[in-house]
Amino acid sequence: MKHLVAYITTGYPSLEFTVDMALALGEAGVDTLELGIPFSDPVADGLVIETANLKALQNGFKIQQLFDVSAKIAPHIDTLWMGYFNPFYHKGVDLFIEEAQKSGVNGFIIPDLPFEEAQPYKPIIEKAGLNLIDFIAPTDSKERIEQIVTDAKKFIYLVAYAGITGAKQQEDLQPIVNDIKTFTDTPVYVGFGVNEKTAKEKVKGVDGVIVGSTFVNVLLDEYLSNVQKIHKVAALAKEIKEKINE
Repeated sequence: MKHLVAYITTGYPSLEFTVDMALALGEAGVDTLELGIPFSDPVADGLVIETANLKALQNGFKIQQLFDVSAKIAPHIDTLWMGYFNPFYHKGVDLFIEEAQKSGVNGFIIPDLPFEEAQPYKPIIEKAGLNLIDFIAPTDSKERIEQIVTDAKKFIYLVAYAGITGAKQQEDLQPIVNDIKTFTDTPVYVGFGVNEKTAKEKVKGVDGVIVGSTFVNVLLDEYLSNVQKIHKVAALAKEIKEKINE
C-alpha cells in the first residue's frame, strides 16, 4: 500500500478547524500528517502555502498553539511538524523535542536545514525517539545521495523538481529513485506538484506522495464554509489515496 502524506497549515483558518481537518484526513486514508508551522518567509513554498502561513500569523498564531493542537491530533494520526529552522533555533530544538514527545508527534521536516547543518541536531532528535526527515533533490549527485540516505529514517522526501511547492513542473525522477534505492530500503515519497491529477504518475517507482498546496488551496477558498472545506479536502485525499494504489 502506497502512502499519502498531507500538509495543512496550523491555525488556518482556526485552531479548532486544524484539529477537525486533521482527524478528517486520517479518516479519509491519509497515513501521515504534516502540521505546518506558520512562518513569515516560507522559502520552499509557493504562493498558496505562503498565503495560508501569513493569514495564520495575522490571526495571532503562537508556537504554543502548535503544541496544544498536536496533543489533540497526534494520538489519532501519525504526525510530523513541518517548519523552517528559525522557530526551532529561537525557541530551542530541545523544546520542540520535549513537546513532540509529550504530544506524540513523531518528528520534524525542516526544508531549509541542509544535511550538513542538520548533523549537530539529528543525533539528539533520533536519541529522543523522533525522526528528522531527509531531503533529496533532482540536482543531487549519486555521491551526495549516498551520503544523505544511508542513515535516513521513516521516509525520504524526494523533491520532484528544483523550485517551490505547488508549481506545475515535471522531471523524470526514475533515475534518481534508482540511485536512492541503491543505497537504502527507507521508503521514498515524492513531494512538490502532487495533486489528484498528477498523483498516479508521480507515485510510479516510489512508495508514496506528499500533498500540500492542493489541500491548502481549498482552505483558502472564502466561498466555502469550514464544514465544506473539510468535506472537500477529505474527498480529495480519498481520491488521491485511491489513485496512487490503483
